Amino acid sequence: MLDGIRIIEIEALGPAPFAAMMLADLDAEVICIHRKGGGVTPGMPEHSLLDRGKSSIALDLKDADDARTARALIATADGLIEGFRPGVMERLGLGPEEMKALNPRLVYGRMTGWGQDSARSAQAGHDLNYIALSGALWSASAPGDVPLTPPTLVGDIGGGALYLVAGMLAGLLRAARTGVGAEVDAAIYDGSAHMMNLLMAIRQAGGFGDRRGENLLDGPHWSRTYACRGGGHISVQCLEPKFYAIFLDRMGLSQDTDFAQQFARPLWPELTARLAGRFAEHPRDHWTALFKGSDACVAPVLSPSEAALDPMNDRNTWISQGGHLQAAPAPRFDRKTSTPGPVPARDQNRAEILEDLAQRFPSYD
Repeated sequence: MLDGIRIIEIEALGPAPFAAMMLADLDAEVICIHRKGGGVTPGMPEHSLLDRGKSSIALDLKDADDARTARALIATADGLIEGFRPGVMERLGLGPEEMKALNPRLVYGRMTGWGQDSARSAQAGHDLNYIALSGALWSASAPGDVPLTPPTLVGDIGGGALYLVAGMLAGLLRAARTGVGAEVDAAIYDGSAHMMNLLMAIRQAGGFGDRRGENLLDGPHWSRTYACRGGGHISVQCLEPKFYAIFLDRMGLSQDTDFAQQFARPLWPELTARLAGRFAEHPRDHWTALFKGSDACVAPVLSPSEAALDPMNDRNTWISQGGHLQAAPAPRFDRKTSTPGPVPARDQNRAEILEDLAQRFPSYD
């Protein structure tokens, strides 16, 4: 889909390389400038699957010759992705204004937590901090529990990387049409707040407020996960009455007058406790079998390894490459699946990248 598009990625943490990986999955040519002699990012493997499908060259951006190579690469690119704190790229002489003068068509993607200009833009932070302050963490977890979300999914990936990808694609479309690039300021704080607009639309109808446990998606007995015997969990979210009716039928509760009052909020805590007792009577596999093939909106909570073995994975959503479990590229186009490219070793593609620059710029050596 993005064949012919070249992206230069400056090595950074989580959401920036994820966004570049997604563009590589979409067939863009992504050249990652890894840190020269800087070692591997803490917590990440030497050969990270986030580098799949990319080319690698290691440069020291504080070195004049290496910075010159970086500028030459950026001059050839359609887009750039960086994930430093505000001001770092400017101090390196690689900021958006300098690069715009070098390459007017460049779409300059910037990934931060707090944004380029904000009251906290100079402060450190991580995924959980950004979504806490944006409001996106508020309704996470069951009433009475501390707010907890799957690590990185709401902030780094949902509110960060995916918004950066959307911004990059929009910028690339405009550049193709007008020849004018763009600076994309993707802040996890902004993106995670923006994702809340679905809930804010529900709020307009009175279904979502500031009191946890009293909203349509975090309060009802029919919208939560339950522990099963033996340690597994099952998810239930049968919002529509027709699906709720199927759920009650499978559970043998169709004639229960209390359960018949699906939206009676005062009953939700009691009905939740009753369902918790029911689900604790049998293991997860029992409930999975009971609801198999139904529209009751019930599904087991699986680990990634379990998901890879589930019949749903006939789509080959979870794959193993190089002995490592990973998710396949998404979305799909024309109903075809694609295989991610291999993970390069750091600096693996130096020779061909420099040769390409020499061919593009006769004065470059």
